[in-house]
Amino acid sequence: MRRGDAMMTQTAQAPKLADDKFRTIRDLIYEKSGMYFGDGKKYLMESRLARRLVARGLKTYDEYYYFLKYDPKRAEEINRLFDEITINETSFFRNPPQLEAFGKKILPGIVADKEKSGARNLRIWSAGCSSGEEPYTLGIYILEALKFSLPKWKVEIHASDLSKEILQKAKNGVYGDNALRNTAPSYQSRYFVQVNGMYAIRDEVKKLVRFQQINLTDKVKMRSMRGMDVIFCRNVLIYFDMESKRQVIAHFYDNLNPGGYLFIGHSESLHGVSKAFKLVHFPKAMVYQKA
Repeated sequence: MRRGDAMMTQTAQAPKLADDKFRTIRDLIYEKSGMYFGDGKKYLMESRLARRLVARGLKTYDEYYYFLKYDPKRAEEINRLFDEITINETSFFRNPPQLEAFGKKILPGIVADKEKSGARNLRIWSAGCSSGEEPYTLGIYILEALKFSLPKWKVEIHASDLSKEILQKAKNGVYGDNALRNTAPSYQSRYFVQVNGMYAIRDEVKKLVRFQQINLTDKVKMRSMRGMDVIFCRNVLIYFDMESKRQVIAHFYDNLNPGGYLFIGHSESLHGVSKAFKLVHFPKAMVYQKA
């Protein structure tokens, strides 16, 4: 029997997740991360919690809750659980209209303004960066925009995620064909090296990106991210309840420079969350700007 098949068989043997047990674990996840899973997400959570139950060799969800709450290895397990319950599916150049707005309109404008003022520094934050495709994509756009003037600039792309495991994958910077499905052949040849059938991001892109673990509801960590020109936080707000969304967006506003831009998921909106930003329209894309 293959390992994956064995895990599926074992997971099927895990106990049924009672409503009260789901809510207890759900509330602990919220306490630790700010991510909220309503009662309607129980069906989605059950199989993922069951995998962790089996992986830890536990028999009941009460045992798993106490493991998360009190075991010396609880921090490691909470990271593993976050990996299970968050979706890490992404790719390079995901949602082209937003990236076109960034690369062809917003970035050149920021560069021109900073050239005039003599402040040749760029600070961009990919919040919820997953396995690194987004911040590396932004790095490619910056290299294309600055070209030979790059040595005159101080460029910082900060990339953060809640999961240590996914951040390690991002730091490695090695990807399969699927991650590059939206990447132009010219960019593939210029910014990637093929290694054993995989694609490794070149060092000139890698060195622009700084990875770190950040919980977006951690007020201390969030206050350390001041002075950003652009923040990307796409398809992350879906995990937060309204109170946490407002808190996170307020921190983003404070962390942006005057006139800075915030990108959220193309199907996401700040309606009912914040009135502090101005909505800016681009072809097939909308971006929020600090007023």
